[in-house]
Amino acid sequence: MPDDKIDVGNVTSDEMVARARTLLPILRERAEETEKLGNIPAETMEDFRRLGLLRMSQPHRYGGYEMGWDVQCEIGQLLAAADCSQAWIQRIIADHAQMVATFPAEAQEEVWADDHDTIICASFEPVGRATPVEGGFRFSGTHGFASGIDYADWLICGGFIIDGDKRDGPHFFLARRSDATIIDDWDTMGLEGTGSKSFVLEDVFIPAYRFLDGALAHVGKGPGTDVNTATVYRIPRGGVTPTGFAAMTVGTAQGVLEEWLRYTGPRKSRGVSLAADPGMHMIAARSSAEIAAAESLYLNTIRDAQCRLEAGETLSAFDLSRARRNVSFSTKLALKAGTRLFNAAGGRAIMRSNALERQYRNLLASASHFATVWERNALIYGKELLERSIADAEKIQREKIE
Repeated sequence: MPDDKIDVGNVTSDEMVARARTLLPILRERAEETEKLGNIPAETMEDFRRLGLLRMSQPHRYGGYEMGWDVQCEIGQLLAAADCSQAWIQRIIADHAQMVATFPAEAQEEVWADDHDTIICASFEPVGRATPVEGGFRFSGTHGFASGIDYADWLICGGFIIDGDKRDGPHFFLARRSDATIIDDWDTMGLEGTGSKSFVLEDVFIPAYRFLDGALAHVGKGPGTDVNTATVYRIPRGGVTPTGFAAMTVGTAQGVLEEWLRYTGPRKSRGVSLAADPGMHMIAARSSAEIAAAESLYLNTIRDAQCRLEAGETLSAFDLSRARRNVSFSTKLALKAGTRLFNAAGGRAIMRSNALERQYRNLLASASHFATVWERNALIYGKELLERSIADAEKIQREKIE
């Protein structure tokens, strides 16, 4: 039932960050258990719920805090430095609450009216097939990478509307977790604790009000923004929202640095203190600088976007392309820094079940997310940048002639 004792109106972003900070030693302590479970512990989920970290961007009217996307990123990065698997689940559940708030109001009421602690998970790859029927759709699909699904009540599914020879989309569809069959196929070399299993929906009825047009979501204009007017609900989906994945990768790289310092400080190699080695000094300085630069790049990207949206501006397609470039490059920087650190840790660092190797494997997995692939986003941005340059030069030339 809704928790009416939560004061959702007076919690500042600084207070929310402080709440998250109290969990850092606890998440570190539970990291090995999380990895072995292949899922985050129930105690961690309860800690996230108790501190309001799953409701960060949930609407006020359903017991949420309506925190900005930058706060999501800041907290996600902070928690990921302790353990990326547990941080991943906190971030994506908070993310999905924000997304459900952009669905039609009737869908929001169905999800949250009786339980403000409802958990929503997702699989955004548009592999589902939605066939129009009276009142909605019949939906089928086999979906992967549904992080935290064992805790889910609802699922956001990506898919296309198939009507005869026509295919429209991609779009998003909201289904009950009870209508899905979970496939226990999560067996990975990183982020094991996210429990990101697959699920199957077979000919499930999806009412029309549980549909979100993908084109509207892409520009931050889902129908839910009519009732939820905070800026966070107008964040373009897939353009600026991948900053959340950059936060995971940068935070995990910070965790690699922290573990490397703990490991390297007292370490000796053939009787020589590595803490006195100038080469190690350079590695520490360069890697920490790259992580700091990566943090500034992605955080400034989301903060600038939020300020512009708050001022009533609309983000252009080029703005979103630049945001994806920044997200990808910050991820690339963080991965480069973490790899340098791990390579400098020596042979014993590759032994299983030490915090450094776990953090590094999580870093590799986090940096592999589809939304953060550098080459694809860089090619798109570079092409658009040159096309704009040519168009500007042609415009100047025309103006001279006139």
